Amino acid sequence: MKTQAGIGRRAGALITAAAAVGAVVALPVPAVALPGSTVAVALPEQAVAAEGSALPPYTFDGAAQRVQGAASSSDAVQLKTGQTYRDTLKKDGKVYYRVDLDKQNAYVSVVAVPKTGGKVEYGDGFKVSMQDSSGTECGYQQANFSSAEYTRPLAAYARRIVDAESSTCQRAGAYYVLVEREAKATSAADDWELEIRYTSEPVLKKAGPTELPEVWASGTPAPPGGGPQRRQGGSGVHDATSLTQGEWRSDIRPGQTLFYRVPLDWGQQLFATAELGSSAAGDEYIGHALVLSLENPALGHVDENTVSYDGKPATLALDPLRPVAHENRSSYDEATSGMRFAGWYYLSATLNPAMAKEYGDRTVPLTLRVSVRGSTKPGPGYDGDPGRFTVTADDKEAAENGASGAQAAERSDSMTVVAAAGIGSGTVLLLGLGAWTLVARRRAA
Repeated sequence: MKTQAGIGRRAGALITAAAAVGAVVALPVPAVALPGSTVAVALPEQAVAAEGSALPPYTFDGAAQRVQGAASSSDAVQLKTGQTYRDTLKKDGKVYYRVDLDKQNAYVSVVAVPKTGGKVEYGDGFKVSMQDSSGTECGYQQANFSSAEYTRPLAAYARRIVDAESSTCQRAGAYYVLVEREAKATSAADDWELEIRYTSEPVLKKAGPTELPEVWASGTPAPPGGGPQRRQGGSGVHDATSLTQGEWRSDIRPGQTLFYRVPLDWGQQLFATAELGSSAAGDEYIGHALVLSLENPALGHVDENTVSYDGKPATLALDPLRPVAHENRSSYDEATSGMRFAGWYYLSATLNPAMAKEYGDRTVPLTLRVSVRGSTKPGPGYDGDPGRFTVTADDKEAAENGASGAQAAERSDSMTVVAAAGIGSGTVLLLGLGAWTLVARRRAA
């Protein structure tokens, strides 16, 4: 006959085993400082390349799938929504990809990454377009090098928009994404690396406004106060450093591109300026010394500006942009049309490689001043999950803490694993206790 003490020891063993299971499956979570927390854990900053060393390469999404664009639409590989892909594009190349669409808006973005230091000419770039099965063009965008003729990542997107008043590109079925590279004969023949993303956007439950307000706040607000805070930019879209309103200090090398992202909700406006700090190394004039570019949450190009440099502080500002609104897509102006949905907006800053010859291959102080104006408004009423076209509490937290996109994704994945592990270990514990209780009752009977 088993004693109650013996039964108790068995129950203790079951509980210990269940706890051990939980300990095994509970994976470590990257530390992130939470608002209001008594313990602030600093997130690792992006590495700053030392003087004379190779520039950090563009950071591609590690989960991107390698594909090969087809020469014919009939052989095009199919892209899946939410997935990132990688490919290469030859000089004067033309490649096709396929997406299967139903009743949803679709965006396929391409970030083209030329080889650092390669030669490009005015007008070099690429075009990405979406076509239906009859070859009708649904929506396209071009990204080209203009006066700032030096290599840097370029972004553009193709799109298909569901529109009850349109008769083109509205049928469900196969659509084709065409990426075409344009290059002068004297430009470098290097292949360009491509980072490709396919994102879908729900349609609205009911039609909203389509006309733009004639009056909107276009005046530039006063720069944010508080002084600069250290926040080094990332090396790609995937690890772009999160920013919120404030003054942010980085270091940038000649030829380097730094990436940042800012969450913008419906009704909010973004104002951004970039300042190159003064130099004691000389006063030579460098035209288009810095390029500041803005892309929207679907990585469509919105706006850019450049500034020259002569050793003194130099500042550029993006043009005032309309508040984020669904009806902005009705505009033919690219900067207005680009402000069409809520989510992460991406800033990238590139320093002219010619700076190295005149001022030395060393870092130059770069200060970004970001202002977000306007109260958050309700969304347009999507008929489904908005996906990346929204701003969540986690996004706001990442912006406050400076977490990169990659770090935020890792934290989200780790929290999901921990939650699943907690459910799993809890289930084991309950099953163990239930089994022990059943055995104890039978023996007592």
